[in-house]
Amino acid sequence: MGIEPYSGDWTEIQAAHLLRRTVFGANFNNIQFITDLGFEGSIDWLLRDLDLPDPPVNLDFMADPDVPVGETWVDKPFNVINLTNNYRLRSLLGWTMGEFRNDDISIREKMVLFWHNHFVIGDLNDARYLYRYVTTLRNHALGNFKTLTEEITIDPAMLRYLNGNSNTKNAPNENYARELMELFTLGKGELAGPGDYTTFTEEDVIAVAKILTGWTDFGYNNIIQPSFGSNFRPQQHDNSTKVLSHRFGNVSIDNAGENEYKNLLGVIFGRDEVALFICRKLYRYFVYYKIDEQTEAEVIVPMAELLREENYELKPVIKILLSSSHFYEDDRIGCMIKNPIDYTSSIFTQFDIEAFETPIANQNLNLALYQFTALLQMQFFNPPSVAGWKAYYQEPSYYQLWINSVTLPLRRLVTDLLSTTGVNIGDMNRGIETLTVIENLTNPYDINTIISDLNLLMLPKPLSTNQKDLLKEIVLQGLPDFEWTEEYNIYLANPNDNMAKKAIEDKLKKLFLYMMRMPEYQLS
Repeated sequence: MGIEPYSGDWTEIQAAHLLRRTVFGANFNNIQFITDLGFEGSIDWLLRDLDLPDPPVNLDFMADPDVPVGETWVDKPFNVINLTNNYRLRSLLGWTMGEFRNDDISIREKMVLFWHNHFVIGDLNDARYLYRYVTTLRNHALGNFKTLTEEITIDPAMLRYLNGNSNTKNAPNENYARELMELFTLGKGELAGPGDYTTFTEEDVIAVAKILTGWTDFGYNNIIQPSFGSNFRPQQHDNSTKVLSHRFGNVSIDNAGENEYKNLLGVIFGRDEVALFICRKLYRYFVYYKIDEQTEAEVIVPMAELLREENYELKPVIKILLSSSHFYEDDRIGCMIKNPIDYTSSIFTQFDIEAFETPIANQNLNLALYQFTALLQMQFFNPPSVAGWKAYYQEPSYYQLWINSVTLPLRRLVTDLLSTTGVNIGDMNRGIETLTVIENLTNPYDINTIISDLNLLMLPKPLSTNQKDLLKEIVLQGLPDFEWTEEYNIYLANPNDNMAKKAIEDKLKKLFLYMMRMPEYQLS
């Protein structure tokens, strides 16, 4: 099956699969909500337009002379007094993780991560630059790929990261020129000859670098300049006519000053390879890493054709992928390993782990989660290279790279703690409230229904009969099913009886602990 619309049953299984791939975690009510919306309605809901979130604010730092507590710092001058930028970076990182964990059932945040892995920046420590960059990604997450590429090309963070700010007519810098073609638009094809990569040549790298001369950023970590951004310096721009190689039909690009880069992108986006390249990346992000000849012909090529027909508008292409019969095939369900941000965020979302009472405490929680994802080898705002995280391009392992002797024990540590004693953040503790979770399931009085519902919530594939029997044995210890019903009723009749409550909670904690230790829990 290919890109034709899915025509099978629409049940909780398909709804849960769709949510696993498009949001950072979904609770049982979310799954029911998407199921009730129906097939077309659920996808429209996930792709709906949202307002941009409120910017991060200064929650508690009293020594910033430009930003009182409670106000945002994103457009305020850089200041080195009292480590002002340090609190701003903490604010940004906590805010970013909080946005990933927000309550919106929307694909947008998954797309923000996709674009960050595509248009990589890193090694920057001016929080304002990072906020502007991620806001550009969020603003165009489901918009126009060409427009996003135009904005990223002159984004101050990108100019600084790939040395576009030092690209001048007397000293052309080729870094962004190369990555623009190799990693951002065309992809690097098979070597066809000396310096010829099928999609572009080394001659093109030289010419494109000249086209991009003259742009720079300003205000980075600068205490004298109150504002920041990017601008064009005509005196540093190469005014000559640039000629691209035979890969671009030897087209000439005349001097157009600050608009010349747009003319270049018009030429690049005229190539069929651009749509094919980005559609393959979308497929590997949302569906599976393996693209065989059949998938290329029946899924990637039609997606790319639609993307070109839609003038590089992304939403119709993502919609047709998520609506396709291919997306819901059995072997596409549970075939991905969750990336660290997805893994960490989804635990909290799945089980409705309660927020802390104050914004500062929640920021500290989000910062702790951010630091934990870094330990799991995925640090937002700092990918390992300009190519992004290897799990999305490194053959033959791809997603399997997320699991190794370092990361697997850490993954299990956090689920062990959350399902048993909870995690301490400062002097506060948060964990899975197992009784609250089962209260929201279909029938908490029946142990078989509990296990089936938790299967839907936690694991991408249906459990076998033997697996279900094993889980029931963990809870009942050889007792008949009705013992659970009786014990649960005793607790409900006496909710303040700590012994009755503990008896139920201990059983549920063992069940949750075991299920989250199952290999399938790592899958999406």
